Amino acid sequence: MTSYILCDTDSRHLLFPFTLMRPAADCRAGILTIREKWEYLLHQATSTFTENYLSEKFPIEEKEDNFFINGALIPNEDLSDALHHLKREESLFSGNTWLASRCDSAESFSKSSRFEKIHYRQPFTLIRYPWDITRFNDLLLRDDFLLITKNRISQRPEASVKIFSPENVFAEEGAVLNDVTINASTGPVYIGKDALIMEGTLIRGPVAIGEKAVLKMGTKIYGATTIGHHSVAGGEIKNSVIFGFSNKAHDGYLGDAIIAEWCNLGAGTSGSNMKNNAGQVKVWNENEQHFLEAGQKCGLMMGDYSRSGINTMINTGTVAGVSCNIFNAGFPPKYIPSFSWISSGKTEKYTLEKVIRDADAWMQLKGKKLDNETEHVLRKLYGQS
Repeated sequence: MTSYILCDTDSRHLLFPFTLMRPAADCRAGILTIREKWEYLLHQATSTFTENYLSEKFPIEEKEDNFFINGALIPNEDLSDALHHLKREESLFSGNTWLASRCDSAESFSKSSRFEKIHYRQPFTLIRYPWDITRFNDLLLRDDFLLITKNRISQRPEASVKIFSPENVFAEEGAVLNDVTINASTGPVYIGKDALIMEGTLIRGPVAIGEKAVLKMGTKIYGATTIGHHSVAGGEIKNSVIFGFSNKAHDGYLGDAIIAEWCNLGAGTSGSNMKNNAGQVKVWNENEQHFLEAGQKCGLMMGDYSRSGINTMINTGTVAGVSCNIFNAGFPPKYIPSFSWISSGKTEKYTLEKVIRDADAWMQLKGKKLDNETEHVLRKLYGQS
């Protein structure tokens, strides 16, 4: 029996704040998460080798033959072929970057520095920093679209839907679209099962709308954008990724941004994605303890369970950790630590009881409940903050 194990490496902390609540493999990039991409390609479920505090929610499953794979690595057929050519106690490397190993147990993997190195010389995509998610989202949306829709037939749209390049549009069963304009000449548009796209919405691909997601009336979506499952979107959104179960339901601009799960952006919240001098945007990295350059365009990076109040203005490259509450006159700080309340220029720490209570309350709004494993993760993170 064979097991495929997606591993968090030492560089997982560079993906802050998105790897606080999940392994790197469960970050969404394109239509699918990295894990889902591997499982589509391998036709088999995967497990996870990660930090101790996450391992209860994301356990490892070992078998007689185990492939340990870099959890931030985007799969492709050539990589899969190279992976399966590995022998026991061999590791696949590209330069100094570890890609995968094959061995008989996690104990053996802990000694993988002794394994024989096999050099991989083909190009590949690795999500090293948060802004790589938006940087590669165009490419990954196109790849995932081909993967998901191959040899399948789209649901037929209503007559009121205006589509350019309909061959690049795929709607799953139960998706509802009325009086919507979709321009897929610039890239594919994928619409998930039971998604609702309301009247007057304008979509310009490449774009993915996840299962049971909702686009409010008059929403404007530019590629390359992913609206994850069970999310609600409105206003104007460009080149952004919403992982799932989050809301940006009202007017306001979101560009080159990444929003994790269970977030809510209040009405009128807008985030800058470019400096007025067109200079490099600098983004705080908690692991490095300094600002890193993220390119000319980088918007809000918001961790799970964080929220903003109405008419919040968010500066270029702002990072908010887990369970932040931002209701501020003027711009909040560019780095907002986890469990912070930002109000009128003051920063206070959320109490743990409110963190747990409010997380559960937001989940119940979408028919879910805070499970013991997730509560354990929140408590561990709070203790470290």
